[in-house]
Amino acid sequence: MKVVKNFAFVTVLLASFAACNNQSQPAAIAAALPQKNDTLPATVATADNSAASLDWAGIYKGVVPCADCEGIETTITLNADKTYVLATRYMGKKQTAIEEKGSFSWNDAGAIVTLAGLKEKPSQYQVGENKITQLDMSGNKITGDMADKYVLLKQAATASVTETYWKLTELMGQAIPALKEGQKEVHIILKKQDTRITGFAGCNRISGGYELKEGNRIKFTGLISTLMACADMKTEQELLKLLPQVDNYSLNGDKLTLNKARMAPLARFEAVYLK
Repeated sequence: MKVVKNFAFVTVLLASFAACNNQSQPAAIAAALPQKNDTLPATVATADNSAASLDWAGIYKGVVPCADCEGIETTITLNADKTYVLATRYMGKKQTAIEEKGSFSWNDAGAIVTLAGLKEKPSQYQVGENKITQLDMSGNKITGDMADKYVLLKQAATASVTETYWKLTELMGQAIPALKEGQKEVHIILKKQDTRITGFAGCNRISGGYELKEGNRIKFTGLISTLMACADMKTEQELLKLLPQVDNYSLNGDKLTLNKARMAPLARFEAVYLK
């Protein structure tokens, strides 16, 4: 009987090993999660919960453990209209961040948000005072020596989308080249007065109207420019072509992105503080 039990155990072990080898390799962010977790206690939804009582909308940052890289630089923007922007950068492997967008929902207790549309990576976060804590793939709290590495801290916004000098740094995924001597940088400013956009597109000055709505939505209208001719007007032409397509924006500290739906950012800007 003992031999039969040992044989059954070996058979199950080999079958499990074979099944693991047949699966596709999981994302590094999931592989780094500890296996021993504590299930979060069930709570009763009340008016005094994270969803109702905390100022949870904002930007959260942290570096979470990674199975095969130095760490995953993670930035999550939770918007008041229950949409999110998730940016992850695999440190030591990729210089550019991977950006994903979607909607999120609260659990019945108003304590945990679930980011919809994510595959092979954690999507649930426990919301606390000025922080969110990444949960494991099953939605359980991560424990152990590395537990505090899964906490993302809320960032204080250092720039406002309006009345800020926004320098263009990237257009349609292409970095803006360094300025040559005598060149002016491409920039925009969203003026509160009369809700006007002003700026410089590379050759001509531009102006027009804009409208801000809840949920980081924005719309540019009536854009016009001066009529000077320059040797290289590619950046200007692309910028003027894409601005009317923009329908939302993301503000991450001193970084602004203009987007269309959930596509990759059309343009990236960086705040410049003029003295």
